[in-house]
Amino acid sequence: MRNITFNFLGLHHHGEAFTSYLKLRKRFFVDVLGWDVPHNDEVEMDQYDNPTAHYSLVLRGKEVVGGARAMPTDATWGRNSYMLRDAIRGMSDIPADAMPAEIVSHEVWECTRLVISDTLRTHAERTECLSLIVGGLVDIAREEGGVELVSLSPLPLVRTLRQVGYPASRYGEPYLSESDGRRYAVLRMPVTQTAPHMIAAE
Repeated sequence: MRNITFNFLGLHHHGEAFTSYLKLRKRFFVDVLGWDVPHNDEVEMDQYDNPTAHYSLVLRGKEVVGGARAMPTDATWGRNSYMLRDAIRGMSDIPADAMPAEIVSHEVWECTRLVISDTLRTHAERTECLSLIVGGLVDIAREEGGVELVSLSPLPLVRTLRQVGYPASRYGEPYLSESDGRRYAVLRMPVTQTAPHMIAAE
């Protein structure tokens, strides 16, 4: 497996990778979790897939098996900012108090739409994929002057990230999503440490 990173304006340099990532998102977030987000029969794509967005994808051969999106918390595109700030403003079904306070800084980057393909069936494969995705997100933020990542994520991800070497912590209180029945919380993680881009197979 290998990681690729690019911004929205550079996605054409990577063939069908971006489209494959959107298809993977549709299969998981819409078909499996039942989220009410913009999609058609093939892809899921929302208002945050815009020129302020960057992407970290993982490929196994030519197949996209995982990925995530990132953008700085000072981003704006039309009426939208970033997902958690828009939630505080009451612009989504995410609870307005999911994050204790607004963050607006080019040094803090929000990560969203983390997904890993169900074609990766072993714990070792999924752990390696997660490590590569997050390593790419760390690289994106660091190269742009970022020092911290934030993400609204399933609560168990805190422990998983710590197990692969990323010092994630919870920021704010968790809540239960009515749409998929999972518990979520905002996570924070510094990007100044050396990132473990690869986890050896067990």
